[in-house]
Amino acid sequence: MKFKRAQKLYALHAPEVECMSKGKARQPYEFGVKVGIAVSARKGLIVGARSFPGNPYDGDTLAEQLEQARGLLQDVDVIPQVAIVDLGYRGRDVEGVQILHRGKAKTLTRRQWRWIKRRQAVEPVIGHLKQDCRLNRCHLKGAQGDALHVLGCAAGDNLRWRLRWIACLRAWLQVVRARSSMSSSTMWPANMALEV
Repeated sequence: MKFKRAQKLYALHAPEVECMSKGKARQPYEFGVKVGIAVSARKGLIVGARSFPGNPYDGDTLAEQLEQARGLLQDVDVIPQVAIVDLGYRGRDVEGVQILHRGKAKTLTRRQWRWIKRRQAVEPVIGHLKQDCRLNRCHLKGAQGDALHVLGCAAGDNLRWRLRWIACLRAWLQVVRARSSMSSSTMWPANMALEV
């Protein structure tokens, strides 16, 4: 029988670092602080990001994560009604929110099953947060620094998302303007006078 030591020190400069098992062959362990990300179902916009010091079980973080998402969405009058989660949240209930995971496959409707398949779209968001927004390396000290770093990364990703949308809108408006000026110049050349 193996005995686990309760308090292991993984980094001298950051005593709040924990070891988390990922369950993957290439990189079985990850060191740091557990982070919860709440993403909107249709657009992939981050509506909640929170750090959980102490490496709690996934299911124990669900209520706190949804509470933060409710707090951040209260100004736009949107309340989370459905949470699509992985199997780590099995058996958890939050009042006012329907929990969907693939463990309930036989009782799900076709529409709910489509929502479950949509849950996989969260993984690229997390990957972009780790690489593009540098969520994988926090230079701030302590648990409060970790919490601020997570919020900053989520805000930066949302700003990047919004700037991409504005760039697409601007390109579309330029195409529309070019087409309208081209069609008006072919119908009524500038040197042609109208006779009434």
